[in-house]
Amino acid sequence: FITGYGEVRTFNTVTISPEISGTIVNIHPRLETGETITEGELLFQIDPANYTAAENEARANVAQWENAITRLEKQFAIDTGRLKNLRRNEHLAQKEFARIQTLFKTDNVGTRSGVDRAEQAYNGARDLADQMAQAVTLYPIRIKEAQSTLDGARARLALATANLKRCTINSPFTARIKSVALEKGQYVSPGQGVVTLADDSILEIHVPTDSRDARQWLLFNGKPAASKTAWFAGLEPVVCNIHWTEDTTGHMWQGRLDRVVQFHRETRTLTLAVRIDAADATAGNPGQLPLVDGMFCTVEIPGKTLKQVFKLPRQAVSFSNTVYM
Repeated sequence: FITGYGEVRTFNTVTISPEISGTIVNIHPRLETGETITEGELLFQIDPANYTAAENEARANVAQWENAITRLEKQFAIDTGRLKNLRRNEHLAQKEFARIQTLFKTDNVGTRSGVDRAEQAYNGARDLADQMAQAVTLYPIRIKEAQSTLDGARARLALATANLKRCTINSPFTARIKSVALEKGQYVSPGQGVVTLADDSILEIHVPTDSRDARQWLLFNGKPAASKTAWFAGLEPVVCNIHWTEDTTGHMWQGRLDRVVQFHRETRTLTLAVRIDAADATAGNPGQLPLVDGMFCTVEIPGKTLKQVFKLPRQAVSFSNTVYM
């Protein structure tokens, strides 16, 4: 066995910070250090009045631009039909002007003023048709511009809806309240840590070991790493024995060797992580305390099996490699 010491810690600890600012109007009745909150339960709520108004305003803005696009599309269809009529009027005015001009020039029928009035009518019809054609050509561009504005309004609506949802903060998992800095009526700002949650379903102990012991006795299965990285791979997940240093009854829990956390170049030690599930942490005789966050423990990690060796009493071996029989 490789024996080491380490403190029990929760594998997952999360500090809850509000994403929006506002006044706290509601908190969980058991939001106290040491209490356990079930996943999905309300932790606290920020006053949603301002964010509700912002969402309503953003929704009205979206509806306004949706109506504007609908109006432009209908007007586009109407003006496209009007353009056909105006082009027809232009064509008729052109034919009338050509007929009157021909009669005046070839047959000397009519007057110069009549020809001018026909030309004026033709020019007016052509000008109206050209103006309508220009308007019809610009409608797709105007619709695209309105669509872009609508997309921006929808994005602002999505942000307003998200901010309104952020007024209510629920527990992301079944958690123990580790620390609380929150009271009803308090004003909070984004990024301000107010509640720290600890997930006690998985515990870990980081155990420093001498690198020479690790090299000589740790069990590695020789399997390569999943990715091509220069780090410790193939560590056998052996079952480890855990003893609380303050427990004199000899009670023991069992965990499993999980990974190598760190190599310290100054002290030439390897830090190993031993993981314990909640079921193993609470297992034991009735009346025994469970293994919990903060306990300082002794950890025995099984190593390689020694063969063809004899066990001698410690007092029989001297520092000069002499054995007394």
